[in-house]
Amino acid sequence: MKFASFIIDDIAHYGVVRGEVVHAVPSTVTREFPDLASAIAAQALPQVADAAVRDGAVYPIATLQFAPVIPKPGKIICVGLNYRAHGDETGRPDFPALFVRFADTQIGHGEDLQMSAESEMFDFEGELAVVIGKPGHQIGPEAALDHVAGYSCYNDATMRDWQRHSTQYTAGKNFPGTGAFGPFLVTADSVGDPTNLAIETRVDGVALQSASTADMLFSVTDIIAYVSRFTALSPGDVLVTGTPVGAGSGRKPPVFLRPGTVVEVEIARVGLLRNTVSAAR
Repeated sequence: MKFASFIIDDIAHYGVVRGEVVHAVPSTVTREFPDLASAIAAQALPQVADAAVRDGAVYPIATLQFAPVIPKPGKIICVGLNYRAHGDETGRPDFPALFVRFADTQIGHGEDLQMSAESEMFDFEGELAVVIGKPGHQIGPEAALDHVAGYSCYNDATMRDWQRHSTQYTAGKNFPGTGAFGPFLVTADSVGDPTNLAIETRVDGVALQSASTADMLFSVTDIIAYVSRFTALSPGDVLVTGTPVGAGSGRKPPVFLRPGTVVEVEIARVGLLRNTVSAAR
């Protein structure tokens, strides 16, 4: 199954995707499950999808104003430095590098990535996002994937100069309008094994990141098991799993985003996230 969150006349909706249309979840259901996260928490996605197809309004995908898949996650925990470079035979670190992103920095598919007057080093990071489906604390690796509701695409766009102000990444990762998330939540059973998904980031049509989730130093299973050792995970929490080599700041010369640039993140069996960069407001 595939779900989307979207806005119509300034009102938040969500629905199930079938082909090129979205069937909105009807009001008879949203009274109990007002958003996608609440339906996930209740383990009610199949019932919600059935009601949407049976009774919901139908909208062409091409006409939608998308919201972030999970607009207000309780936690957004991101992994840094999680892909090995081609030919790199060095071992992985003992622990993943983690940082947080704030929910109000997120945007949906098709919304503008926002430059800032504070930075000329706006960079792209195409990533696989994991949406938690079942609560858990100190989850063992053998059970980790049982806690996944589904997957989506993420562009963890970053102000590199601000990221480098200290050893903590927080400042560079939390400018408004920089966390693109979508377009869909694809349920875990539809994606299958998340350990060998092709992932590509294109800037104005040119592939600058191209890898596989098999290149991750810490797999989805590893990340869930590690993060849940120190914090309880809740339905709707988002784990953003790191970006492959090829981001703009590591290129010679560097490639930073400018107004009008189109960034696409495409992940096999998950989807294609597209956003255009807009000038600083």
